[in-house]
Amino acid sequence: MESLWSEYLPIIVKYGTAVLFAFLILIIGFWVAGILKKSLSRVLEKRKIDESLIPFVLSLTHISLKILVVISSLSMIGIEMTSFIALLGAAGLAVGMALSGTLQNFAGGVIILIIKPFKVNDVVEAQGYLGTVKEIQIFNTILTTFDHKIIILPNGGLATGSMINYSTQPTRRVDWKFSIAYGDDYDKTKLLLFELIKKDKRILADPMPFVALGELADSGVVLIVRVWVNTPDYWDVFFDLNEKVYKTFAKEGVNIPFPQMEVRITK
Repeated sequence: MESLWSEYLPIIVKYGTAVLFAFLILIIGFWVAGILKKSLSRVLEKRKIDESLIPFVLSLTHISLKILVVISSLSMIGIEMTSFIALLGAAGLAVGMALSGTLQNFAGGVIILIIKPFKVNDVVEAQGYLGTVKEIQIFNTILTTFDHKIIILPNGGLATGSMINYSTQPTRRVDWKFSIAYGDDYDKTKLLLFELIKKDKRILADPMPFVALGELADSGVVLIVRVWVNTPDYWDVFFDLNEKVYKTFAKEGVNIPFPQMEVRITK
């Protein structure tokens, strides 16, 4: 017994110490992972990250840290982790290739929720669709068009493609092109347009409204009108001025020309 004890004592001390240190690293590592999780949670809340994304990011970070702690602890005991890590990496690569489209949409959703190029109730135009953002999910974004169609857009394309957000700026410029017949009084027409603009209180005085002769077209003289409005008033002002111009031109004898072509026959 004394011979066996003297023979195995160094081995017990060696591996017992390693197990003890590994156990301590495991406890301390889990404790640090918990602290980092709480710290990350406070940071995400201060940055006002979307509430649907915070639990996922916290869980992913916490699990990843715990896996690293476990691997470090097992390595201290003497367990060879190289093969395990290689196997884990190969499995992750295989899963990643199988779910490449889904992972791309997931990554796009994370980017959208962090960077926030748009938010719920914004009017956006992307991938050939125009509508109001109804919901931002982790894989897809749901739009509601103005005729109440539901459009589901993958977040991968939204995060990497071009997009127009009509709700970001507080003001927008409204543009029109009005045609009058050749021979009509241009100065009178310009004054009528300025009067209609001045009567509409939704149109902003700064920047100043702009009216100018834009083109001498084939069928008539084209006037360009540009005004600035608050973003929510854009479409109301656009449609209202169209109606007012049509009625005022008819009342004041200003002719809106039809497309026409002059044909001359010569011998």
